[in-house]
Amino acid sequence: MAFMEKPPAGKVLLDDTVPLTAAIEASQSLQSHTEYIIRVQRGISVENSWQIVRRYSDFDLLNNSLQIAGLSLPLPPKKLIGNMDREFIAERQKGLQNYLNVITTNHILSNCELVKKFLDPNNYSANYTEIALQHVSMFFRSEPKWEVVEPLKDIGWRIRKKYFLMKIKNQPKERLVLSWADLGPDKYLSDKDFQCLIKLLPSCLHPYIYRVTFATANESSALLIRVFNEKGTLKDLIYKAKPKDPFLKKYCSPKKVQGLELQQIKTYGRQVLEVLKFLHDKGFPYGHLHASNVMLDGDTCRLLDLENSLLGLPSFYRSYFSQFRKINTLESVDVHCFGHLLYEMTYGRPPDSVPVDSFPPAPSMAVVAVLESTLSCEACKNGMPTVSRLLQMPLFSDVLLTTSEKPQFKIPTKLKEALRIAKECIEKRLIEEQKQIHQHRRLTRAQSHHGSEEERKKRKILARKKSKRSAVENSEEHSAKYSNSNNSGSGASSPLTSPSSPTPPSTAEHAPY
Repeated sequence: MAFMEKPPAGKVLLDDTVPLTAAIEASQSLQSHTEYIIRVQRGISVENSWQIVRRYSDFDLLNNSLQIAGLSLPLPPKKLIGNMDREFIAERQKGLQNYLNVITTNHILSNCELVKKFLDPNNYSANYTEIALQHVSMFFRSEPKWEVVEPLKDIGWRIRKKYFLMKIKNQPKERLVLSWADLGPDKYLSDKDFQCLIKLLPSCLHPYIYRVTFATANESSALLIRVFNEKGTLKDLIYKAKPKDPFLKKYCSPKKVQGLELQQIKTYGRQVLEVLKFLHDKGFPYGHLHASNVMLDGDTCRLLDLENSLLGLPSFYRSYFSQFRKINTLESVDVHCFGHLLYEMTYGRPPDSVPVDSFPPAPSMAVVAVLESTLSCEACKNGMPTVSRLLQMPLFSDVLLTTSEKPQFKIPTKLKEALRIAKECIEKRLIEEQKQIHQHRRLTRAQSHHGSEEERKKRKILARKKSKRSAVENSEEHSAKYSNSNNSGSGASSPLTSPSSPTPPSTAEHAPY
């Protein structure tokens, strides 16, 4: 009961996957240094923006911390003499802006805690490792058989999810991994249903789901324990990384980019699709497929982190699929994310951008066919195929799976209904976000078109034509009035007017010389 003692913090309404953009608005020189005033914006709403002030030394400190990623980031070099010159400051400001553009458009860097704290200190000032340790310590009061070996620092990409290497006191050689996470913006289950479903996860048996050893939850977070796998995840295999290394070090800059063998792609892909179909048929929302959530156990892929959707955590690829209105169900999200996974298995790296216009040469055209159905412009515009449809495609249809383990995951009817409602709420928030992004994109395109040089020229030509037409019409009107005035004296008919409102005199007759 000790794990339940801490008062609930409530779910985190902030979606950490919403991109941050940063623009340097101005600079100001003080006695010995220059400060840069930066406007940071979350998502598409200008109203959701704030100002931060940073010195070059702040950028330098951030850049040093990011060196673990192994990337060559374009931070302007230091200059000791002449660093207060106006021209130098203007040039450095351009360089710093380029640096901000690079780190905010890199999918992994933009989601890391270092960058978030630099750009949004108000929302990311907490020490999340310390918070996790407090919860884990309380758990150990009631479960003394477990013991922490060491924290696994930053092995995952989530800021609010922490990992610890564990052991059982009477089995000191066996290693386990404990994960702790607080609630996310998509947590719609009631506290009671949430806790029941989390505790149900150890009973889930499937040949392609990584077994949960222990799971518990309170009103604000969940804690799960699994056996630690020395070989790591599918992403570790692709990037030839060490599982215990920090996420930035493992995946930002791979030393050798190389995809998997065709047979591995076929087998692993088929196994992942089989477990996705199982979860979809069970009505269990997932939405968190990526290569780091697929554990490798020999030649078998096993899915990780089923708890994420219960916790309401946003997906690793949310900033991608939120751009496409046809990817609006968790089933279609899983299929789109499978496309990302397949691309990474095939080419040894993620796609440069999504949608993908053309695919590099692959081990088989059957691979490209699946990629086109999940990542191409047409697929993102028109919608995703079903998992069943992907299983029927030539890449996977001839894969023979040899497993004797019978899937087992009994979810009570009441909890199934709670999951269905929660899933609808998650999808509703996604659809609303996609709608706002679509409207913003249309407005931006219209403004860009309106402000283009070609459009300005067109508007000038139209204005001149309108002006000429107006002048001609005024001239004709004046001639007609003058003619009518002359004809009225010779018995020609004139327009009827009300006695109380006499016809005003012609403006031409009284125009100033």
